[in-house]
Parts: sequence; C-alpha cells; structure tokens
Amino acid sequence: MSLFRSATSHLPRELRWFLTIYVAVLIPIYLATYGPTNFLYFCDMALLLTLVAMWHKSALLVSAAAVGILLPQLLWALDFMSSLLGMPITGMTEYMFQDTIPLHVRVLSLFHFWLPFLLIWLLRRTGYHPQGLPVWMVLSFTSLYICYFFIPAPPAPVSNPNLPVNINYVYGFSDAAPQSWMPELAWFVLLQLMLVFLVFLPSHWALKRLYPAPRE
Repeated sequence: MSLFRSATSHLPRELRWFLTIYVAVLIPIYLATYGPTNFLYFCDMALLLTLVAMWHKSALLVSAAAVGILLPQLLWALDFMSSLLGMPITGMTEYMFQDTIPLHVRVLSLFHFWLPFLLIWLLRRTGYHPQGLPVWMVLSFTSLYICYFFIPAPPAPVSNPNLPVNINYVYGFSDAAPQSWMPELAWFVLLQLMLVFLVFLPSHWALKRLYPAPRE
C-alpha cells in the first residue's frame, strides 16, 4: 500500500486551485491579525495539511487531518449554527461574533465550517489510511507542547486582544482565565488523555469502519 498516493484519488484541479488561493489569501491576513502562533491551532494545521494532501493526492495526509479535526470541527459548525440562532452550545465560536476581529478575517475563518465536509468528501475518494493516526499524533503533540511551554496563558492583553493565548486549550477551555479546579500540569496531562481517547482514537476507529484503505 502506498504511504503517499491513492489510486482512487483523482481530484478536480479547480478545487485544488481554490484551496490554494484561499490559503494564499488567509496566511498574510492571519499573520497581520493574529501573528504566526495562530498556526499552532489544530484547525489551522489541518487546513494546511489538507492543501498539501490535495496537491500530492495523499490519502495519508487527508487521513491525518481528518482523524485530528473532524469531531472538533463538526462541533464548531454546530456551535456556529446554534449561535446564529442565539442558542450557543459550547461558546467555542464566540469570537466569530466579536467586533474586535475584522469582518473579513471572520469570513476567512469560516473554513472551520466547511473543512470537515471537504475532508469527508476527500476520504470518499482516497480512502482512510490507518497511518494517519500516528502522523497526526506527532503533529498535534508537538503543537501541544509548544503551546504549553511557550504560548501565553489567558487572557489576551488589553493592548493586543487578538493575540492567540491558550492555544488548543492547554490552560483550560476558557480564553478568559486558566482553569482553576486542578493543578496546571494535571490539566495538561488530562487534556492529552482526552484528546487521545475521546477524539483521536474514536475518530480513527470510526473512519476505519466507514472508509476502505487506499488501494495500491
């Protein structure tokens, strides 16, 4: 079995170019608005990974992005839709309605909504590569440790309210203040366990059942 290409992975050239142009516009705007550390978020990592996967027709990279962010991003989409109706579920999309973030930046952030559906469509074409799980584990845990040791805890400074803090929830689920119901290190360990056993592994098992392995 190829680790990189799938024989079933014919992808429309127009779609690849659309995503390329989208990312080419997004990167400089995100850098100007948030700074480079914003790309440590799992969702941003998955977007870039998906772009590379589409150009290289890589079932492995599609699978890595899918196993990492399908569940969280589907929850994001649900919370965004419910927030539009005035009934937020988790509050994770609250920033999409904040005037401190320019409207054009929030429009670009709508990739959180459609990216999981794009990945599902790609999986139907490429199949699910089981090695996507360890690839994503390496990428995500590298990001987690960088965020824990080098990214500021919440809240963001008043002088720079758009500065990324608490990336990937390494200090708790709130960006207003660190969680306070357990020691900081204990939370960080718990977060890693929750990601593995509540997000990554369930996604891996489900995708293995739903999609065939890539053909040689």
